Amino acid sequence: MEIGIISDIHGHLSDAAEQALQGCDHILCAGDSERPSVLDHLENIAPTTAVLGNCDYYGDFAARNVPAVACPVLGGVRFKMVHRPADVGHVPEDVQVVVHGHTHIPRDEVIAGVRWINPGSATRPRGDSVRSVVRMRVEEGRVVDVRFVPIHRPLRS
Repeated sequence: MEIGIISDIHGHLSDAAEQALQGCDHILCAGDSERPSVLDHLENIAPTTAVLGNCDYYGDFAARNVPAVACPVLGGVRFKMVHRPADVGHVPEDVQVVVHGHTHIPRDEVIAGVRWINPGSATRPRGDSVRSVVRMRVEEGRVVDVRFVPIHRPLRS
């Protein structure tokens, strides 16, 4: 199963970001999409699980039942998703991957046997990073591959 992970879109899902997520079986959005229409675009690519970010107050996210925390199971892997890493709190024993955004800095780190992923920002990178999303492959209840995919700006003519 191919999972796309995106965060900190801030109102504009670029064509390049959409292309980077094509072919995913499911998308995880770790907040700050800023507009419910961005979630519509993601849903057109693949089923999407999203959480609220600190900037998600422009549209009617309540009508969509977008939670602050989500714990989906995809391909036999349990995720815990929040926007801010400070909001992760307790990580249940069965969680294999924590997904967060907010910092706009990519992260792939294993802490106490749990993989922590931040895809970075799809629009406003920080800390010498580039715009990016993550493509994660899970098989038989385990993560087998994590790839950061750079999102390049189109050349201007």
